[in-house]
Amino acid sequence: MTPTDRYLSYMGRGPKRIPHWEHWSNPDAATSLTGIDFYAQPRSCMLRLNELYPHVGFPVPASDDPLKRIEEQTGRDRWGEVRRDSWQQDRARVRFGSRQEMLEFSPLAQGDFTGWGVVVDGDYSSEEIIYQRHRAGYRQEWGDCAPEGSDASVGFYNTMFMWPLLVFGYENFLGICLEPEFERIMEEFGEINRRAFRAFARLPINFVICHDDIVTSQGPICSPQWMRKFIFPRYEEFWAILKAAGKAVLFMVDGSVDAFADDVMACGARGIISEPTTNYKALAERYDNPFLAGEGDCRILMRNDPDEIRRMVLSMVETAKRSGGYMMCIGNHIPFNVPSEALKRYFELSAELGYR
Repeated sequence: MTPTDRYLSYMGRGPKRIPHWEHWSNPDAATSLTGIDFYAQPRSCMLRLNELYPHVGFPVPASDDPLKRIEEQTGRDRWGEVRRDSWQQDRARVRFGSRQEMLEFSPLAQGDFTGWGVVVDGDYSSEEIIYQRHRAGYRQEWGDCAPEGSDASVGFYNTMFMWPLLVFGYENFLGICLEPEFERIMEEFGEINRRAFRAFARLPINFVICHDDIVTSQGPICSPQWMRKFIFPRYEEFWAILKAAGKAVLFMVDGSVDAFADDVMACGARGIISEPTTNYKALAERYDNPFLAGEGDCRILMRNDPDEIRRMVLSMVETAKRSGGYMMCIGNHIPFNVPSEALKRYFELSAELGYR
């Protein structure tokens, strides 16, 4: 098949048109830009948005079944984002009666994490179960091999770091991660992921998007020594399984990943999608045409200054000229409160200027 621009970008081959990878969470803007009420007709609204800005590639719901408006939804903040941090801590308090119970927890004995709220809930008790759960989402005629040039992918939220963070809660995780007993826990999470990555290696895909929030906007959460003991060796192992099966890894991380970018790339990632606090121009120059996305900043869009938005787009285009894998992306997301006028300006400027 003819390679898509997204495929070419993932592989660092520099399509002339710079594709987008946007984290879209702004139904009010979709309504404003299209004139179609997103909540009343979600599919029609997003199809129309893609007609207006075909170079962006917005997600499209499967049907026009009406959706609850944000004020009718529970478990979300006023911008529509899931309240996860405090909720995760609360779940952990119910699940574990004490710190000692956390240290005695066996991920392998649990096996099935259905209903646990770990983002990728499901049964991880065997490779075959994981494979069958994911295989149902891909075309049967592809067998176990996606066509060359296809950007078919699978995403995995818990590449390694997220497992203990989500199971125990952020504060609990940081409170036990230096204990000797924690090493066994990470070994067992590692075995669960070994099953997952062997299953991914069998899927008809060309890319695996591996997510782990190993940093914040201020930099690393855990020390380099801790990361190089518990996390990076497993990245190297898991990603080697994928590479042997002809699949490439794209690493997704929130925050400023500069301190660990060399580790991530050395483990075998094709590139990184992160947030604007990361120095993308430095990464573009350091590696050979890496995949890169996330340089755009929603804080600039929030200010809705035409000149500032134009400067941001021009800066993104400049970075794209340094790496054939660059994609335009507002790395800190496009949430509910970004003005539709600013988004219109950003999309139109990227349509006008977004070329190598």
